[in-house]
Amino acid sequence: MTAHQNGTVSSEVSDFLLNCFARSPSWKFWLSLPLSLLFLLAMGANSVLLITIRLEASLHEPLYYLLSLLSLLDIIVCLTVIPKVLAVFWFDLKSIGFYACFLQMYIMNCFLSMESCTFMVMAYDRYVAICHPLRYPSIITDQFVVKAAVFILARNGILTVPIPILSSRLHYCRTNVIENCLCANMSVSRLSCDDVTINRLYQFVVGWTLLGSDLILIFVSYTFILRAVLRLKEEGAVAKALSTCGSHFILILFFSTILLVFVLTLVVKKKVSPDVPVLLNILHHVIFSALNPIVYGVRTQEIKQGIQRLLKKVW
Repeated sequence: MTAHQNGTVSSEVSDFLLNCFARSPSWKFWLSLPLSLLFLLAMGANSVLLITIRLEASLHEPLYYLLSLLSLLDIIVCLTVIPKVLAVFWFDLKSIGFYACFLQMYIMNCFLSMESCTFMVMAYDRYVAICHPLRYPSIITDQFVVKAAVFILARNGILTVPIPILSSRLHYCRTNVIENCLCANMSVSRLSCDDVTINRLYQFVVGWTLLGSDLILIFVSYTFILRAVLRLKEEGAVAKALSTCGSHFILILFFSTILLVFVLTLVVKKKVSPDVPVLLNILHHVIFSALNPIVYGVRTQEIKQGIQRLLKKVW
């Protein structure tokens, strides 16, 4: 494609222009510093968590392997999304290659559902730990983690592939200017002259099937956990049991709340600025990634002690 100054196109698209916060240009200035700090915090905290779990033999357990997977997903998503957003904010580098755009689209969709699926597996881990403690060592093994990781990668990797493929096969003839800071599927496909009903329908069905089924299974797990905890008679047993799930529950609550708010802003988009869902989408990627290792690091004694030992070795 030949990209003209006004954003119109004459033939095939070779790149897109990310028109970030066009209606609220001052947001770029106010967001650039906190966003860059959150990015550095997310990258640093997740890296420290991964190194700690790798070096501390006491943390070589299934739950911490799953936590490592979550941290790895957070790092990749952050690297995929935030540097490009900051490049637009700071240097006005709006251009993004055709295939780079659809790769970003795939990673955002795939890794969001991978995180959701990881939470579901972690909820099952907590369910077995509290409801069937004697059977926990025989059920939640290293082999179980390997199978869970393969399932997480295969399910979400395969089912989200059609999203960027369907969008990339569309004919783009109107403009190459994406009214977004990211290559979100709906923002990109909106530029096409073709019928995008299949794209929208597939993303809707797959999104709600993957995330919806995960959230339902998480809810069911925590219902059983709560029922089992309330039956405990020993003094302090309830508090101890709930503390083992506290970090996980806080992150799931935050993950679900941000998604819910994001969906609601899309539903009532006529009443809110179109820039609000874009802002929430960016913040969801970076705040959650920064929060995950901090919540576990602060609330989990084993991880806290492991980080302290690691820091002593370094210094």
